[in-house]
Amino acid sequence: MRVAAVDIGTNSTRLLVGDVRHAIVTRLGEGVDATRRLSPAGIARVQEALELFAAEIGDARTLAVATSAVRDAENGAEFMRGIAERFGFETRILSGDEEAMLTRIGVGAVGERTLILDVGGGSTELIAGSFHTSLELGSVRLTERYLDSDPPTAAELNAAVDEARSLLPNLEVDAAVGVAGTVAQLHQLARELTMEAVDTQLLRLASLTLAERRRVPGLDPERARAIVGGALIVREVLCAYGLESLEFSEKDLLDGVLGIVARSSEL
Repeated sequence: MRVAAVDIGTNSTRLLVGDVRHAIVTRLGEGVDATRRLSPAGIARVQEALELFAAEIGDARTLAVATSAVRDAENGAEFMRGIAERFGFETRILSGDEEAMLTRIGVGAVGERTLILDVGGGSTELIAGSFHTSLELGSVRLTERYLDSDPPTAAELNAAVDEARSLLPNLEVDAAVGVAGTVAQLHQLARELTMEAVDTQLLRLASLTLAERRRVPGLDPERARAIVGGALIVREVLCAYGLESLEFSEKDLLDGVLGIVARSSEL
C-alpha cells in the first residue's frame, strides 16, 4: 500500500509521498499567537494546498499531522476534524514532545552531542541525545510579537534577540543539523551554513523592506515576511551553543510521520 505524510505547520503545508516532496506557504498560524484561533483565510489556504496535493496522494494511506498553530488554537481540533472529513486522511495534533521525537526519527542517526534544530513558524524543536524540547519560539511568532516595522528597527531586533536567548536551554553540543523551512531557505541563500554566513544573511534581510525581500534571488517570496525572525533564531542557537556551523538535512518530521504510516500499514 502506498503511504503519504502531510505536515500542517504554522507557516507551510508539506507533503511527502514516496520520494516526492512538496511545500506550500499557507500561513495558517497568522495571528494565532494573539487570537488563539485559526482564521478562515488561513484555513482556506491550507484546504487549497491539500486539494493540490490530492492528485499526488491518490489512494495512498495518509496521515496528516498538525503542529504549533493548531495545538495553540481553540478551534484546532475542529479544523482537523474538517480535514479528516473532507480529504479522508487520518489526522493527529502533535504535542511539542511528539514533534521533537518524530523529527529525531525522521533525521535518522546522529551523534549524541549533535543538535537537531527545527525552526518552525510557531515553535522551535531542539533534540540532542536523550534531550528534546519544543519552545514557543518560531519565525512567525517572533515576527508578529516584535518585528512590526518595515524594515524592522534595531530596537525590535534586539527585543527579538532577548526573547530567543531567554528561551534557549543550557546544552553542551559539538555539532548541529538543521531541518525544514527556515534552515532550507538559508541553505538556498548561503549554501554553506556557517555562523558568518547566517549572520550575513540575517543582517542583509533585516535591512530590506518586505517588498525588497520578496525580490531577493533564491528567496521564496512567500517566506519573505518571516525569514528575518527565522534567521535570527538560527543565529542565536549557533551563538548559544558555540557552534561555527550547521548542516542541512532534507529528512525531517515528514520522514518520521511517514515511518508511522508505513509501519501501521504493514500490521
